Amino acid sequence: MQKPLILVTNDDGITAPGIRNLVEFMNEIGEVIVVAPNSPQSGKGHAITINSTLTFEEINLDGPQKDYSLSGTPVDCVKFALDKILPRRPDLVVSGINHGANSSINVIYSGTMSAAVEAGVEGLQAIGFSLLDFSWEADFTQAKDYIQNIVKKVLEKPMPKGIVLNVNIPKLNKEDIKGIRVCKQANAKWEESFDERINPHGKKYFWLSGYFNNMDSSKNADETALSEGYISIVPVKFDLTAHEYLAELTEVMKF
Repeated sequence: MQKPLILVTNDDGITAPGIRNLVEFMNEIGEVIVVAPNSPQSGKGHAITINSTLTFEEINLDGPQKDYSLSGTPVDCVKFALDKILPRRPDLVVSGINHGANSSINVIYSGTMSAAVEAGVEGLQAIGFSLLDFSWEADFTQAKDYIQNIVKKVLEKPMPKGIVLNVNIPKLNKEDIKGIRVCKQANAKWEESFDERINPHGKKYFWLSGYFNNMDSSKNADETALSEGYISIVPVKFDLTAHEYLAELTEVMKF
């Protein structure tokens, strides 16, 4: 039987350890094609390139997969792969493994998750993976079995169109991970400020700083699951309509 075709992308760049580990894991499951940014694109969200050109090249990296680097955003990578590179529609798109969390509100800013969401827009099965470790030397292998099992479950039983998975993995050894918990997105946000500084030429510049404020201690929140040693899985969709408010707003807007 034909192996599933898996498109792999990320936002940390094509040579980042996270994506190289993910490619290795996916090579054991299906036929892999990688289309990823040629440089880090963290925090780009769902940005696309519209005012400049894109270039790509096939590069030689370890493994049987084909690797293509693109001078664009993670969402560009998914769009470009579907239009110019893939021989057919992929059975699955996986994004990551991100260096750092994409839980709670971070899903909005994440290039990793935006690539997965873009695949969902195209009606494809998609998963974004993130490890709660920003280090370039992070050990992604501790979660290998969990990652592969999640992928196999999605391939065996596809999700409804438009839904993608946001998977976050605690920074723990395999034996210390308690399991998987399906969650909701926690009610949390960044409390931000812009630190004002002066450069050597006497001009002001600003550096974004702040702290993460988790206001949600509910048992079924992703931040809670992660703090308790579980891998969190949040089903995400790109439809941002507040369906629960439609009827009330219809009444309010009657003239």
